[in-house]
Amino acid sequence: MNSELTMEDLLQATVDEGSSDLHIRVGVPPMLRINGSLTPLDIPPLTEEDTEHLARSISQEDAMAEIEDHGGADFALPFHDVARFRVSVFKERSRFGIVLRQIPSELLSLKQIGLPEEVKELLFKPRGLILVTGPTGSGKSTTLASMIDIINRQRDLHIITVEDPIEYYHPHKKCIVTQREVGHDVPSFAEAIRRALRQDPDVILVGEMRDLETMQAAITAAETGHLVFATLHTTGATATVDRIVDAFPPDQQEQVRTQLAVGLVAVISQLLLKRVDKPGRVASFEIMISTPAIRSRIRDNKTFQIDSDIQTGSKFGMVTLDSHLMGLYLRGLISYDDLITKSKDPETLVQKLKQELQKKG
Repeated sequence: MNSELTMEDLLQATVDEGSSDLHIRVGVPPMLRINGSLTPLDIPPLTEEDTEHLARSISQEDAMAEIEDHGGADFALPFHDVARFRVSVFKERSRFGIVLRQIPSELLSLKQIGLPEEVKELLFKPRGLILVTGPTGSGKSTTLASMIDIINRQRDLHIITVEDPIEYYHPHKKCIVTQREVGHDVPSFAEAIRRALRQDPDVILVGEMRDLETMQAAITAAETGHLVFATLHTTGATATVDRIVDAFPPDQQEQVRTQLAVGLVAVISQLLLKRVDKPGRVASFEIMISTPAIRSRIRDNKTFQIDSDIQTGSKFGMVTLDSHLMGLYLRGLISYDDLITKSKDPETLVQKLKQELQKKG
């Protein structure tokens, strides 16, 4: 066992290197994810004793009990005043593994994230459901935290966040901000939303709509006059609406489509891509903003037509993923490989790219 190795040193290295994630496994050195790629630290491979020692050094008793009972535990970990981490400690092949994701301490403006100014208008809606979607690690939490911060600075409201775990701390500014952690302050997302409705909220953030009960509660909260933000692990507005509707039993799906047609304000889907012009990553977005045409698509179960509405909806602030990807590529920010592999319709995109290059050329 490497008795000198401490989590303090590893977290400091993660911060110093500007790494997004720290991976700890038996048989390899600790690995840092820097600009999307895993890089080993110059440390000997870890033993079973090393990973168990590191896991126990950061896990409270209740987390250790959860690991023993359920094979893993998730929690947030402050690192002095320097950073916060989202931690997943788990068992693999009966040995301890750990992944720590660094939560950026600086909240970004929408412009820094890469979102158009029209998105800011959504934050001043009186009610409705705004979904931020994308795969794990695509920056959804950062986008949502930045949106909540804008509301906190510019509106006089009560914001309730429900998270697992709490990632960004939001101090009271113009708003009162109540932050509740699932498993500590409240038993589940759905229960937290139901209780929130009795706590005079204006804005509710749901960290993740991971089950039917949570989806139901979030949709109801949006219907009853609250502005609700939530995340889903889907890419694109069409897939997001379909995923929610399909989560409900068939006899409830028509009602849910009607509720979404009325309550859904916007779907913002995002991906994080490696930059080619300098170290770092850049976000690519698809933005759907609800219009009468889109509401009727959702109501009439014609979600497959939403993509064409997004293509023609730029005057409302809508953006297709493929057009955003092409813009990033033409500005020299992403690789041709990412442009093609991340696009929804590569063949059409290649044709449009040729036309753009011919115009310039």
